[in-house]
Amino acid sequence: MLRPYISILTVLMVLTVSCQKQESKGQPNIVFILADDLGYMDLSCMGSTYYETPNIDRIADQGTIFTNGYAASRVCSPSRASIMSGKFTARHDITVHIGSPAGEAWRTRNRFTKLLPAEYTHNLPKDYITMPEALKQQGYRTFFAGKWHLGDKGSWPEDHGFDINVGGWTSGGPRGGYFSPYDNPNLENGKDGENLSHRLAKETVNFIQENNPQKTGKPFFAYLSFYAVHSPIQTTEKKWKKYRDKAQQQGIAESAFSMGKFLPIRQVQDNPVYAGLVEQMDEAVGQVLSALDEMELEENTIVVFTSDNGGVAAGDNFSTSNKPLRAGKGYQFEGGIREPYFIKIPGLSKGGEKIDYPVSGTDFYPTFLELVGGEQLPQEHNDGISLLPLLKGETLNERALIWHFPHYGNQGGEPSSIIRRGDWKLIHYYEDGRKELYNLSKDLSETTDLASDYPDKVQELNKELFDYLTKVGAKYAEPDPEYSEVKAREFLNKMEYEKMPALEKQRMEMLSNDFDPNNNWWGSTPTTD
Repeated sequence: MLRPYISILTVLMVLTVSCQKQESKGQPNIVFILADDLGYMDLSCMGSTYYETPNIDRIADQGTIFTNGYAASRVCSPSRASIMSGKFTARHDITVHIGSPAGEAWRTRNRFTKLLPAEYTHNLPKDYITMPEALKQQGYRTFFAGKWHLGDKGSWPEDHGFDINVGGWTSGGPRGGYFSPYDNPNLENGKDGENLSHRLAKETVNFIQENNPQKTGKPFFAYLSFYAVHSPIQTTEKKWKKYRDKAQQQGIAESAFSMGKFLPIRQVQDNPVYAGLVEQMDEAVGQVLSALDEMELEENTIVVFTSDNGGVAAGDNFSTSNKPLRAGKGYQFEGGIREPYFIKIPGLSKGGEKIDYPVSGTDFYPTFLELVGGEQLPQEHNDGISLLPLLKGETLNERALIWHFPHYGNQGGEPSSIIRRGDWKLIHYYEDGRKELYNLSKDLSETTDLASDYPDKVQELNKELFDYLTKVGAKYAEPDPEYSEVKAREFLNKMEYEKMPALEKQRMEMLSNDFDPNNNWWGSTPTTD
């Protein structure tokens, strides 16, 4: 007769302990992981059969995949400013990567273009309440590691809401490469050959260990912003060989490039050095995920993974292909702006669920605020919305996403502005005022311009786009009075008849059995990998 009483008592004790444990969790921690220049198709979970990314895949498999996830810009600084501020690029006015020449200074690039790019803001404005500042107001300890590229000293992470900054400064790329020594004023060198991505992950893990909410009673926001996979692309000999062999097994195409409007564009994923760089970043993500598991923080930590712009198919190192998406980083097409976009929320994410609603980097700020119980700040994150209703299985009203890029990308993109509403995407070009219209639900690769078939849709979207740009005081490119069609043609001929063959030759050298970049594999040989 005693047994039922003991069973009921045991159940009550378990429930009490469980409730106490749940209450002790408090606000969720946030780990925000941002890759640099990683394309929509650069992950195995997104369809790549060449790159291997099991750790990042785990976030997608356990979280929610936004299939229409976008960066707020086709290049890095504007996109990163939008994540921090919740504003589209035309509003915060960092419309190109900081350091790019504008106005007459553009002529020093010898691109011989019809327009002179617009002037732009060179530092993240201090009067914004940024995402980490808003989270600090909710009691969060904040940490930043990696690439910043949102201004000179005085506008670094510690000036915009981060308690700790490791490695974030003015530069947009890894000055010393991906193996120590790093040539970074905010990152102490490790032993020679230490991998940069692994080091940034280690610093992130150290921060989490030292600020474990189970000890401090305060939640944390850790922003891991990789320099990978930005140029210069570098990896170890071991990883190069792995992916060189894999490319040979899959069959090496005779050619990998086709000519775009200004530059050759890569069409094939078979770069073994880039593949090794992707894997190194994935291993670093695995370090952080394993640490969360070991510290038993996984059940109360939101994990997000995305990229700041499309994969580099042209310009820089011509590293990857984003097919079936068109073009890549720097371009107005989907390859330049559509990204892996994963959000994993314990107790809410269904695991591998896919949501098709178009979302942007501007949406993380208000989403995090709602998830941690904070008040929305619509006067700050003006262009972002909370995605929590979607994550709960509810619906949101259709809204427009807007991109503004009055510049020429280093990768071959054109000065243009974009609006997407529903399935429709309109591109306005500033060189000649032409417009292209695509239905992305039927034409993901943007092969068929429907502008002449749907003039009313063009007019409707164009009005909405320019009403917004006018409202926020957008700046525009201007005609270059010194434009020379002859010099422009000479440049294009050089790209097609000299640059493209050189790229094909370089590609085959990289895939050859005796490839040796500089005798010590960019300084990686002192360590085992």
